[in-house]
Amino acid sequence: MKDGKIAITDVLNRLKILPFEDIGFAKIDHHRTLRKGFPEVIYGPGKTSDQLIEIVNKLSAQSSKILITRTDASEFLKIQELIPDAVYNHIASAIVINRNYDEKIIPGVIVVSAGTGDLSVAEEAAITAELMGNRVERVWDVGVAGIQRLLSYLPMMNESNVVVAVAGMDGALPSVLSGLLPIPIVAVPTSVGYGSSFEGLAALLTMLNSCSPGVSVVNIDNGFGAGYLAGIINRNTYGQGPL
Repeated sequence: MKDGKIAITDVLNRLKILPFEDIGFAKIDHHRTLRKGFPEVIYGPGKTSDQLIEIVNKLSAQSSKILITRTDASEFLKIQELIPDAVYNHIASAIVINRNYDEKIIPGVIVVSAGTGDLSVAEEAAITAELMGNRVERVWDVGVAGIQRLLSYLPMMNESNVVVAVAGMDGALPSVLSGLLPIPIVAVPTSVGYGSSFEGLAALLTMLNSCSPGVSVVNIDNGFGAGYLAGIINRNTYGQGPL
């Protein structure tokens, strides 16, 4: 404060901790965008239809972007009645609302899946990074069991700023990519695999124990977390910040 006046930076710093909207069963963080550069994301499981609808209704009044993860087509139809421009991604089982039509889209993110069984998690990562204003290239079914498929995409990957590598089974894909590319690899273990994969634990441990540096690992099936991290890395590479 100077001469009885509050600087704009001081106001913004104070606003970063306020406010939230208390609707009883949820406290909606309307200032997530101010603090983080991206609005609060709705995790679908465990919420009733009425709860989802009310949360979406409150968020849509304040935010031009909404992402609801791990939901189904029946919930989408109910949301679409409220917000006609909502879009359902059946691969990721996610609902997306994006009214930021004039946003500058920045290239540099690639999402790679080891197998077709990993697509739901990989697509969740892709749409998250896209909603953050990144252009995302998708490369599906290029696991290490047929590594020649992966190698054919290396020139394209060398032009990117970050790769999200999604794999179940042995989880070897991120380590291979990190050994071949000079960019960050965001590794996503999936619960795809036979019995001894322990619902993704084997892939998670493989990725955590990668001997190739430059691999960052998120939790099992956490496509959203991977896409978010990749989106931040890419936009910061351009000096843009998350939005």
